[in-house]
Amino acid sequence: MIPMQLVDIGANLTHESFRQDFDAVLARARAAGVAQMLVTGASLAGSRDALALARQHPGVLFATAGVHPHHAGEVDAGAECVLRALLQDPCVRAAGEMGLDYFRDFAPRAAQRTAFERQLALAAELRMPLFLHQREAHADFLPLLRSVRDAVPAAVVHCFTDGRKALYDYLDLDCHIGITGWLCDERRGTHLRDLVRTIPCSRLLIETDAPYLLPRTLRPLPAHRRNEPMYLMEVVKELARARGENVADLAATTSQNARAVFGLPKTPF
Repeated sequence: MIPMQLVDIGANLTHESFRQDFDAVLARARAAGVAQMLVTGASLAGSRDALALARQHPGVLFATAGVHPHHAGEVDAGAECVLRALLQDPCVRAAGEMGLDYFRDFAPRAAQRTAFERQLALAAELRMPLFLHQREAHADFLPLLRSVRDAVPAAVVHCFTDGRKALYDYLDLDCHIGITGWLCDERRGTHLRDLVRTIPCSRLLIETDAPYLLPRTLRPLPAHRRNEPMYLMEVVKELARARGENVADLAATTSQNARAVFGLPKTPF
């Protein structure tokens, strides 16, 4: 039996690719030492679905509630009422996924900023941890985050892929940094191998972002190429290798960090 109890802080388990074998996905995760997972809410419907899954699997699944910048047009007064109710449910442990994405630009940038500001204000009012998305938008993202940082208990920069300046700006704001299988990608993640060495161990969190970002270091690579929480240990191994640390120690540290940030209970197994 694997003694580790990993925490996957970001898994999109409401994704349609998990509908046919959801119970098996959870069973494989548990067998691989993943004891708890946060199900990401990235839209109003997705946040409701994430909460529903968390309620069905108490103590194992928890949820976030928010609107990703791709869906910024959803965020109006009515959406704020929905999010307010979701964020007050005990199964919901963070506000988000929220932020800015100037890489895809699926929503107008002005709309993204407005949606981000409204969600930040709501999280500050409710004193909820933040689950954040930022891609090629650091210059606009940072001042908005800075404006509420003292009003929220924690801030997690999910799926960090940016450069040194952005990393240090977030660390200066006492943010936690989510590391995914991007670190395992020899095509676009090599810069992270140096950067992760500079992250204080108390700021490190790990996530799969399943079904996306399958670690390319897996051998053999699964034919379906769908990521799932059972592969979280591969992220831990690559992170430990890059930092020159013991895998078990790093696994324990990241789990402890996740439970502190999101207020997760210890698991019985």
